[in-house]
Amino acid sequence: MSEVVLRAQNVTKRYGGTQALKGVDFEVLEGKVTSLFGENGAGKSTLMKILSGIEQPTSGSLELRGEPVEFANTVEARDRGISIIHQELSLSPNLSVRDNIFMGREITGKAGMVDYAAERQLSKELMERLEEPIDPDTKVADLRLGQQQIVEIARALSVNARILIMDEPTSALSASEVEVLFKVIRDLTASGVSIVYISHHLEEAIEISDHAVVLRDGSIVAQAEIADVDLDWIVGNMVGRGFDLGSPPSREHFGRPALTIQQAMVADPTNPERLAVNGVSIEVRAGEIVCIYGLMGAGRTELLEAVAGRVPLVGGTVLLQDFDVEGLTIAERIEAGLGLVPEDRQRDGLVQTMSVGRNLSLASLGSFLKGLVLSRADEKQLIQQMIRDVRVKTAGPGAPIGSLSGGNQQKVVIGKMLATNPKVILLDEPSRGIDIGAKSEVFGLLAELAEKGLAVLYSTSEVGECLSIAHRVIVMSKGRISAEFDAAQTTKEQIMAASGEAAVAL
Repeated sequence: MSEVVLRAQNVTKRYGGTQALKGVDFEVLEGKVTSLFGENGAGKSTLMKILSGIEQPTSGSLELRGEPVEFANTVEARDRGISIIHQELSLSPNLSVRDNIFMGREITGKAGMVDYAAERQLSKELMERLEEPIDPDTKVADLRLGQQQIVEIARALSVNARILIMDEPTSALSASEVEVLFKVIRDLTASGVSIVYISHHLEEAIEISDHAVVLRDGSIVAQAEIADVDLDWIVGNMVGRGFDLGSPPSREHFGRPALTIQQAMVADPTNPERLAVNGVSIEVRAGEIVCIYGLMGAGRTELLEAVAGRVPLVGGTVLLQDFDVEGLTIAERIEAGLGLVPEDRQRDGLVQTMSVGRNLSLASLGSFLKGLVLSRADEKQLIQQMIRDVRVKTAGPGAPIGSLSGGNQQKVVIGKMLATNPKVILLDEPSRGIDIGAKSEVFGLLAELAEKGLAVLYSTSEVGECLSIAHRVIVMSKGRISAEFDAAQTTKEQIMAASGEAAVAL
């Protein structure tokens, strides 16, 4: 048996009238990977925040190598060898990769000045270790989301922590980047570093873990050695019931073409001389659900953002029904019936200082105007309807958006777009960072909407999601369409082979 290096005993946490943790006992073993499973809102992130000094428990205690400890903040936890990689990125986009990695613990020379050369060299070594060729002087704002996730991981590794908490570290990574991270994790555990791993990619977590712990409704309901569990055991304990991501609506409901993309070309935002999307043509009919699958850098996000008006097309056309949307702003495209649910909900989908209700109504405020006066009654009615329709679990419309779990925040972003009565909805990685129960609800909602005639085009890097509610799967590789499949008549292996990805079990 490995030594217990960190122990939480009878830990509870209350936020007002909400009890997030209910007498949790949790152990971290030396040199092992302990995976913590649970739905959004189960209390996983709250427990990790307590272990890393971000939050303090309402009651209960912590022990580090048998010694009682209390962490007033993350600096105290870090000084005792505990570091955390957050689910939601905590980087400063206006600063360089180097500055983000060493923020708050700069390397100084004899004269007390920051030794930028030393920081740059160490940053370069961390990037090489993670096999990501990022210049340390690059601004974080200029990086793709997956690259930003790599920087977040590099910052945690730079601390040389003995206990490393990874909260959704792979949510924005491609399959090849996940392989590199797993190699780093195995190197760390071989040197005695203890890992706490949280992921909604359940198969991934099983692959890398030594021990499994399941948290539900603030309590630990099951734990076992990973060799003794399987996917059904984890899901059964997480949600207490069977699940699936649903199935596509009948093809009999297809209407006329709702979205037609013809020979779309989009420049790479980090290198305008290169095309991120090169000659892509896709048609989506009313009531049809089309999935775009591809690895990081395939051009999925760039294509959807160009269709939505966030970045310009350098060639090709986009038709909403028979109307060319060229020259329309994002707001005008939304008004015409074309909306995007972005990949990064925290940065691009939500306003963190607003309530749940205000976020839901934000994109459709114009419809509440009567002259120059905003009808609060109409807005309230729409908000209540959206909370019911997309099944947001919230204390009420006035609750802070940050009080919601990741899955419910994602439903708010989707609800905000649905409130505009779209003809076509685009979704970029709609299940990123949400648990399997919330994922099932989101995909079920999309199937219901397609049944009513909405055209749905979504992208994903999880091959299993292609074979759930989609009618067709379009595979992108290096900015082009490499294959197209009938979702009912294809396999994971065929999809992955078309993307250039090794056909490994997920």
